[in-house]
Amino acid sequence: MGIINKSNACDFLSFSLLLYFLIFPSVCATDTLTQSQQILVGQNLISAGQIFELGFFTPSNSSKQYIGIWYKNIPDRKVVWVANRENPLQATDSASSLTIGSDGNLRLLDGKRNTVWSTNSSVQSNSTIAVLSDLGDFVLKDNVSGFISWESFKYPCDTFFSGMMIGMNNNTGEKRFLSSWKTDGDPSPGNFVLGLTPDRPPQIVCWNGSKTLWRGGPWDGWKFIGIPDSGQGYVNGLNLVPDNQQQSVYLSFNVYNTSAVTIIVMTPAGTVNTMVWAEETKSWHVNWVAPANPCDVYGYCGPNGVCNKNQSPICECLKGFVPNSTEDWNKGNWTGGCVRRLELLCQKNSSSLAAAGAKNDGFWRMSGMKLPDQYDYLFNEVSSSCEQRCLSNCSCMAYAFVTGIGCMVWSGGLIDVQQFSINGNDLFLRLANSELGEDRKKKREIIIISVTTISVVLLLGAVIFGSCRWRANQRVKRRNRIKGFDLPDRMDNSQDNLWGSHMIHSESSELPLLDFDKVLVATNNFSSTNKLGEGGFGPVYWGKLEDGQEVAVKRLSSHSGQGSEEFKNEIILISKLQHRNLVRLLGCCIEGEEKLLVYEYLKNRSLDTFLFDAKNRVELDWAKRFNIIQGIARGLLYLHRDSCLRVIHRDLKASNILLDDDMNPKISDFGLARTFRVTQELANTHRVMGTFGYMSPEYAMGGLFSEKSDVFSFGVLLLEIVSGTRNTSLHYQDQYLNLLGYAWQMWNKRRALDLMDESLDDSLSQTEAIRCIHIGLLCVQDHVANRPTMSAVVLMLSSEIEVPQPKQPIFTTQSLSDADLRSQCNSIRFMSTVSKSIIEGQ
Repeated sequence: MGIINKSNACDFLSFSLLLYFLIFPSVCATDTLTQSQQILVGQNLISAGQIFELGFFTPSNSSKQYIGIWYKNIPDRKVVWVANRENPLQATDSASSLTIGSDGNLRLLDGKRNTVWSTNSSVQSNSTIAVLSDLGDFVLKDNVSGFISWESFKYPCDTFFSGMMIGMNNNTGEKRFLSSWKTDGDPSPGNFVLGLTPDRPPQIVCWNGSKTLWRGGPWDGWKFIGIPDSGQGYVNGLNLVPDNQQQSVYLSFNVYNTSAVTIIVMTPAGTVNTMVWAEETKSWHVNWVAPANPCDVYGYCGPNGVCNKNQSPICECLKGFVPNSTEDWNKGNWTGGCVRRLELLCQKNSSSLAAAGAKNDGFWRMSGMKLPDQYDYLFNEVSSSCEQRCLSNCSCMAYAFVTGIGCMVWSGGLIDVQQFSINGNDLFLRLANSELGEDRKKKREIIIISVTTISVVLLLGAVIFGSCRWRANQRVKRRNRIKGFDLPDRMDNSQDNLWGSHMIHSESSELPLLDFDKVLVATNNFSSTNKLGEGGFGPVYWGKLEDGQEVAVKRLSSHSGQGSEEFKNEIILISKLQHRNLVRLLGCCIEGEEKLLVYEYLKNRSLDTFLFDAKNRVELDWAKRFNIIQGIARGLLYLHRDSCLRVIHRDLKASNILLDDDMNPKISDFGLARTFRVTQELANTHRVMGTFGYMSPEYAMGGLFSEKSDVFSFGVLLLEIVSGTRNTSLHYQDQYLNLLGYAWQMWNKRRALDLMDESLDDSLSQTEAIRCIHIGLLCVQDHVANRPTMSAVVLMLSSEIEVPQPKQPIFTTQSLSDADLRSQCNSIRFMSTVSKSIIEGQ
């Protein structure tokens, strides 16, 4: 055998490495996998923003190997997604690789080049690439058209993190659930699954196999009502996105505080954990868990039993019920539940009993409850009719009326009832009249004692009353000044007055009434130096209240196109709406002819001051603009579907979007907003009000408005945000009448990115930008039916789902001379005059 010297050995090694990399191209520090590349053991994809990493990993104490995704910069690795969780590789197989096959699908190959796992999708062409996004979504898409044929977000594992959605689509049969790992060292699907139920509204439920383990209750538009912690809802990034047309419902999770990584994990032990990465301690902190105690376990106290973790024993029968088995109950075996002690009147021969003077059944109120499972949902009911409906149906055992859901009734055994120490809802339990009578007798005794005590107190109070009378009269005077603004002056059948029956006089008085003199002091007597700007309502001033709080004061101008109706409209509407993307109304003030609205002050003012300003627009990089677009969409979805009222804004535009310190958007100016009845889809007005350039065709021309009118305005605003140009600016070329026409031309020529603001070149995400333009064009379609709902828009923005192709909108390419433009503008003004419209310029 010959001897190889060191020089020859080095040359041989260098040649071998060169040959290896020529034959087997590698992937290093990139977010994209192409067909000419492969990922080998020890090599990783890294998302563009250095947030997520994809590669091979071996769990602790395991002999298996997997492809997974994890946070790149978190040392305590938590794998959030696994590709081949049911088809592991041997950890000793160092020749495994992830590639894109000749059919365009992702393929995981073992060392013998056998396919262990594949995306197995219908691919349009074989020119596909795979990209790991900064959201943690691994996407397989066509490199030419951008069509997404597969994405990891549609196949969640055990972890729910920001940007993901779980839920179901009944039309397509798609179901997305979280499923636990079998053990901490085995990613294969375990016994526990977390997802939404097909109920209306849906519930969040954890199953152990086919058996329900824990139930978070139905969604009320803000949170799941079976979770007493109010932070586990919208305020914590969760939001339900229903689409009745598509027969789909998804739960989205979007964490807005990007400095703290928050995830929701379905653990192998069967608990749902909300975990936050603590940078200070370099560890994962569990800040919420379910089930947290025995009462959280589904049906722990059996049918008609109620669980209270703060008492011993924790289970007891509901009022009017006794244990089904006293022996089991005394042993602490409560699963058999309870049975009714006295038969209800309706279950007996009620006609003969009624003749004998028997009293009808009644309801016992239980406060702070986790409402039972297996409910019937009656949306078009009010609280009083809900009670009557339950009373008239002998099978109805209980009812509840929940804001954001409506009337809920139960028949049969009441299962999974829990007494909360905080929050919860009122449950009205049906009982025989005699069961109520015992408590009424006790109440009468208490009333007698109370009346005696009150008489003494009243005697002393008469003295105090005299001294307080003057102050009370002053408060009455102030109430009287606003009384005329609690409701519209006339409650007729016109569609401009679509006010719900819940709009009562007393409710609007809950809004704080501020003293006019204090507002004068706060604004330095409405000094011109304090003036922030002026809109259709009137001027807006900066001010500082006595407690140091900065406010924005909107002052109704005598020559304003808007007036008292818009003023009271805004008071009633916005005081009832609470959402992170709606501006907060702090109070109002009426003094003689002065009418003032006092809002939270947002120092960054309105979106248009940044978007359409050559200097300020550079502060809005793409990440901020995309966040603004998503925030506006979520705010509109809340107004249309999730709020206690169903609200159409009617004046959505850049100047009505305010920005907080972190550039988060807040929709403002509800003077023109209108509420809709639950079952109503369309309304008509003889008073067209809004801003030219943002109004939908059916509203501007015919006075018809609906949710889709706001969708049109959102589409215009979205295109303005991505382009940095007003819709009505005529600065493109002679053949373009407005931004919509220009956007359509660029889209039709496959040059959509030419529409983008040039200041975004360094920060632009091309995929997100093209998707936004696509959605914007869908929103401004001529026909109402062709526009998506805001729930669909939120879904399209937050997930790379397939989006329908837009059609050419109105007002596209036309060659217009100055004379033509003046003629059209004169025609618009003439039409506005004839229809008594109030149309505001931008």
